[in-house]
Order: sequence, then structure tokens, then C-alpha cells
Amino acid sequence: MTAPSPPSGPAVRLHRALLDRGQTVAAAESLTAGLLCATLASVPGASATLRGGVVVYATDLKAALAGVPEDLLAAHGPVAAETAQALAEGVRVRCGATWGVGLTGVAGPDPVDGHPPGRVYLGVSDGTRTDVVELALLGDRNTVRASSVVAAIEALLARLR
Repeated sequence: MTAPSPPSGPAVRLHRALLDRGQTVAAAESLTAGLLCATLASVPGASATLRGGVVVYATDLKAALAGVPEDLLAAHGPVAAETAQALAEGVRVRCGATWGVGLTGVAGPDPVDGHPPGRVYLGVSDGTRTDVVELALLGDRNTVRASSVVAAIEALLARLR
């Protein structure tokens, strides 16, 4: 019987990159509903780099838990680049992390507020700069959610390079 191979993949690479820098991450998740944090927490030793996160599926919780200004939500809605930016910045501060990630979008199968299924906004913030990426993902609901998580990890890895 052979020993299992060590974990690999984007989540492991992110954990190692953050650990090497003595940095941490937190996430505010809407459409992914905690899937990003669960993926990061699956890496052994994740407690050294994952500060925590909030599931802000309901619009009012984006303000209450992640600090998204209510006037921003009223002006742009829950699925918007501005909302992803505010989610990333708010969760970073509220969780005391080096990095904040914000995910909001439409997993499907139906459109939401004029946004088609697969439209996702991803924010990554270090407190100095916040990048927001608009994604057009294909697939069913679970595929869109899983692809959003991979995109978030890859976006943070890109910022760390």
C-alpha cells in the first residue's frame, strides 16, 4: 500500500504563497455561499492563512455583515462590480485579514436583475488596491459556483506573484 500523495492544486498553492508571506485571507461570498472558504479550509494547515468569511446570500446581509454601504446596494444592486469591490474591502477589514475576496453573481438557472446566469463579479483587495473582474461563466449552477471559486483563487494567486 502506498501513502496518499500530498494535496495539490490552486488552493494548496494559495495557502503556500500566503504562508510564505505571513499573510491571510478572508472572503465575503454571495453566489458561492461559503464554497470558497470551504475549499481553502480543506488544505491542511489552513488556519494559518484563512481568517474567515461571511456568507452574504441575502442583499441586506451584504451591508450588515460585510459592510457594503446601503446606498451602494441601492444604486448598483447586489450583482455589480461596485458590490464585489465593497465586499472584498469590507470583509478584509472586518476579519482582520491581509487580503479580502468578494464574490457576487448569478449561479442560475434564471437571470437576476437583468444579469444572465454565469455573470460573476470578483473583487480582490489588499487594502491599498482592489481589483474587480467580471466573469461570464458557462455551465449549470454548481459549475458556475465551482468555477467562481477557482477564479477567485487564481485571481489572488496572480496578485501575489
